[in-house]
Amino acid sequence: MSGPGTTGSDRGGTATLGIDPALLEILACPDTHHSPLTVDVAASELVCGTCHRAFPVRDGIPVLLLDEARQRPA
Repeated sequence: MSGPGTTGSDRGGTATLGIDPALLEILACPDTHHSPLTVDVAASELVCGTCHRAFPVRDGIPVLLLDEARQRPA
């Protein structure tokens, strides 16, 4: 099942972009007071539901740098 703003799989799904599911449980947006990240499999990104930034996942490694994130439409 997918949540709002996600494509493919949420935290409970099998598609994790090569990221350990235990790590996905603790990853959150690096900006202050933001949400846990959800997986967008189609875009190979982790998405913050608060600020709508999308963080790339490269070779199974999440790049959680604000300068590397792109702004998604709300």
